Amino acid sequence: MPILVAGGAGYIGSHTVLSLLEAGYEVVVLDNLVNSSPESLRRVERLTGKLIDFVQGDIRDRRCLDRLFHDYEISSVIHFAGLKAVGESVKRPLEYYDNNVHGTLALCQAMQAAGVTRLVFSSSATVYGPDAAVPYQESMPRGSTANPYGSSKAMVEQVLEDLCRSDGGWAIALLRYFNPVGAHESGLIGEDPRDIPNNLMPFIAQVAVGRRPELAVFGNDYPTPDGTCVRDYLHVMDLAEGHLQALASLDTPGVHIYNLGVGHGYSVLQMVEAFERVTGQPIPRRFASRREGDLAAFWADPTKAERELHWKARRSLDEMMADTWRWQRQNPQGYRGVADGSTPRAASNKGHLEQSGTSPM
Repeated sequence: MPILVAGGAGYIGSHTVLSLLEAGYEVVVLDNLVNSSPESLRRVERLTGKLIDFVQGDIRDRRCLDRLFHDYEISSVIHFAGLKAVGESVKRPLEYYDNNVHGTLALCQAMQAAGVTRLVFSSSATVYGPDAAVPYQESMPRGSTANPYGSSKAMVEQVLEDLCRSDGGWAIALLRYFNPVGAHESGLIGEDPRDIPNNLMPFIAQVAVGRRPELAVFGNDYPTPDGTCVRDYLHVMDLAEGHLQALASLDTPGVHIYNLGVGHGYSVLQMVEAFERVTGQPIPRRFASRREGDLAAFWADPTKAERELHWKARRSLDEMMADTWRWQRQNPQGYRGVADGSTPRAASNKGHLEQSGTSPM
């Protein structure tokens, strides 16, 4: 029985789909392609030699979801389908609540109607709030979130907890991410933001490849060793493997919360210097004013995931840098150009559903 991966054509989703296929799972991907490309799935097919059933649709479209659950015997769902830019969420809060909260409600309603009750949800460390003590531990309460993106994740967590309390048949893993970076070691799939990157590593990589003139470092007066923000960065393939471990653990009903992080932080300048050291590429940078809402430093306590999921981030900082650069060097324009001159085969549409759904942006 296949796994439904909602948002599976995106950055974390595509790497998780690859890991699922390599582990022997069947996969159905649902994605509206607003912030992703079907090219990522074609490349996953090339890497694994396996076909992916792809449905272009939106998780808010209940008719699309009902047809999907009717046509495929879905056993479990991994839910990545959400908007994720903090700054954009402040400017467009209704779209974030509509996509992230309403979309999850529609997905859970369709799952419930189909009798599918195993879910892995892509949450965020932002739900701890700005006043939480470091390192973040799952036993801490959700804090007061500072932006609509974080609020939408906290709302969804509450919805899923209430759902489990009302129906003891559900088993849900809430995975609180820290800062995923890097790419698959092949260089075929990686992070490909549509516009100006919101995250540090794709911005560094785009400067290195000549797409942007310099990196803006927002703030150098934080109470950290070098004055720049400190975050817990983990390799995207480690994060993808965490989803497989969480999926395998869903034999026990209820809500299970896990931090997925390395357990220590690196500053912005440390990340830039590591990239320069590993790749030999200079990164011109300038200091700019702090961004509203940025915290000085936070990182995960990942011991619960290690103890209960038998998961631990194992890829090094140097691997994060080398894999990021390999992806960007081979794909200077992201998925908009095939760097190796070949054309990845199209994603399978076996049992294809009618394309439907509206764009959230």
